[in-house]
Parts: sequence; C-alpha cells; structure tokens
Amino acid sequence: MANPSGLLPLSNTGLRAPSPEPRTRGPRTPAGIRIRLVTFTRRARRYTTSTATVAALAIALWTLARVDGSAPPQPSSSSFASTIASLSERGGYFDTDNLISNERSYLQVVSELRRQSVRGGAYIGVGPDQNFSYISEVRPTVAFIIDVRRDNQLLHLLFKALFAVSETRIEYLAQLTGRPVPPALNGWRQAPIDRLIGYLDKAAVSAEAIDARKRRIEEALRKTGVPLSAEDFATIAAFHRRFMDEGLSLRFNSTGRPPQPYYPTYRDLLLETDAAGNQANFLASEDSYQFVKTLQAQDRVLPVVGDISGPSALQAVGRAIAARGERLSAFYVSNVEYYLFSQGAYPRFVTNLRAIPRTRSAVLIRSVFGRYSGLGRPGDASQSQLHPLDDLLGGYDDGRYRSYGQLVGR
Repeated sequence: MANPSGLLPLSNTGLRAPSPEPRTRGPRTPAGIRIRLVTFTRRARRYTTSTATVAALAIALWTLARVDGSAPPQPSSSSFASTIASLSERGGYFDTDNLISNERSYLQVVSELRRQSVRGGAYIGVGPDQNFSYISEVRPTVAFIIDVRRDNQLLHLLFKALFAVSETRIEYLAQLTGRPVPPALNGWRQAPIDRLIGYLDKAAVSAEAIDARKRRIEEALRKTGVPLSAEDFATIAAFHRRFMDEGLSLRFNSTGRPPQPYYPTYRDLLLETDAAGNQANFLASEDSYQFVKTLQAQDRVLPVVGDISGPSALQAVGRAIAARGERLSAFYVSNVEYYLFSQGAYPRFVTNLRAIPRTRSAVLIRSVFGRYSGLGRPGDASQSQLHPLDDLLGGYDDGRYRSYGQLVGR
C-alpha cells in the first residue's frame, strides 16, 4: 500500500519496531504502519542485567583506543565485536529494507553544520549510509549507528567489509554494485563524482568479478570478529545482490509497497548537493572517503542494535562516549521523533539524550516529511533541519516542544 502521508517508514530510525512475537498492539500511525508495543519479559530483563558487567568491561577496554594526539593502536576485531554486542539490545522487525535513504534533502544542512562549527567529538546516527556523509563533514573521533533492526547492523558490516577491500572510492562503488574495477586507479582519485557515475552506469555486472569479490568480502566480514550465522551471511549477500541487480537506480523499498516516485535513486543521493550547491556526499571526494575508510579500519564506526527511546542501548552509548572523554557533537535521527511522539515515547528519548555528554554546539539533525516539511527545497519530499540540543532539551522542559508540530515548526 502506498504511503499517503509521505512520512518515512519507521525502520529508517533507531525507534523500537515490532517484535516478531509481540504481546500487545498499538494503533496504526498516519503512515499506515501498525506499531506493536512490546512489553519486556522477565527473561529480557535478566539478559540486560546479566550483560551489564560484560558491557562495562568491553567499554573499558575499548576506551583505551581513544586518540589523544598520538597514533591509535591497532584495532582488535574481538574488541569491536564485543563492544557492539555489549552496547546492543535485542533487535526488532519492520518491513523496510532501508538499504539507502529516501531523504533527498539530507545534505541541505551541511552548510549550516560548517557555519555552526559542528566538528569532532562523537557522532550518533540512525539508518544506512547517509551517515557517512555527515561523518565525513563532522569528522568525529567515533561514530555510533543505532537502529532497532539487526538487519541495519548487518548492512553496516557489509559496508565495513567493502571499505576494507576498497582502497579508493571508485573501487568501493564498483565492488558495491558488482561492476569491474577500472584500470589506472590513481587517475580516478581526483575525478568528480559525475565521472564515477558515468563509468558505473555504462559498466556491466561481471559474474566472474562477483565470485572473486564474494570470497574477499566474506573474509573481511569474518575478520570483524562478529559471530555471523549462515543466515546472517545469506542476508548480507541478499543486500549486496540488490545493489548489484539495481545498480545506481536502487531506491528505498518497503515490503508490499512499490517505491514512491519521489524516492531518490542511489544515483540521485550520490549527486546531491548542500544548500550552497556543492556536492557533499562522502563519495564525491576522495578525502572524505578516506576519512570514513580510516575510521572504519580503526573500528570507530560502531553499528549498534537498539531503540533510542529504549532502556539500555542509547544509555550504553552515552556511557561509552563519557568513558572515552568525548562529547556528542551531532545526532542524526531522521524523522524518528514523529513516531516517538505518536507512541508516547518522546520523554524516554529526552531522558536518554540528556544523559549523553555533549558539546556546547551539539546539534540534532532531523528529516521532516509530509505536511510537516514546510518550506523545503522545491521538488523535495523531505526537509532536513538542524536543532541545537541545548534548545531542544530546554524547550522540552519549559513546554515549548511538547508536540511534534511544535518541535519541527519552531
């Protein structure tokens, strides 16, 4: 069924989605999505308690990798795996694949990020690879990607593996889409993104290259240390197959609902610009790609399974940031706040958010859809906003932001 309201489906976010075996049900949202409110069982509470000591130990070990002006130590795959396991909650389910964003406006805030000097510190985000463009702009020392769907964690493990086997951005895009890597790679380093796209659009999928890459990618996945079942490998392979089959024409997709005509293609997202008209996707610049690649190689992009209004994952991320002596600089939430308000979960998110140490210039990056999108760029179905976290929290406390409309229409 089409989405009449134009609202982004819930699963682009870190909001708790339905459990496969829910105990209660809630109403449908305006987007036509039934949200199930899951009651924690005693067994789940015991699990959370029993992992607390392990989580503290994993985070303590991981904080030793903090950069203090010296070269970082060699990353440990076991440390990476244990850290994301200790920070994560039990996963949920929703009916979107979220391989790419449906937010055409996602880069419109980049110029304002620069103007407000949002730089360094720790980054938190939700969803797929639009996070990498924000990361390449903010240049944090560590980034946490939190999403209720474990599939998002598996997708980010695919991205991590692709970074590991791709020295340059043309290699990354070629291996992501199953196209042959072009010769003379050094000649592509300074090439504009339009040239990369032109090559990929003309190149045919190479079955021989795919078979060879499959082994390299599986090896890179195993090197992360994350325990992956045969089903996990099959899920990751299915995600990769979608990128290869659809190439740069891939669109955001929901089960049982065709992509909306206003959803951007992956090609559109790569070519997107900031408000000043500058191409700002992380793959538009070799320097931006190399920054994210280095962060990945140092195990500083951590995909966490969790609900940002939930009882443990975001709180654990906040403690990990504090333990590193860092402060939050940017938090990308997509349009999850809409659903948090509709579920009555926004106060819990505010409580979790307030506990995270933050810089004075820290901002929340949100996307707004449908009737709330206001004066966005002509032709966009979404509008992206920056909101200073001090104002958001203060405004919530003094009653200015007690509804979604008040929040996005400020």
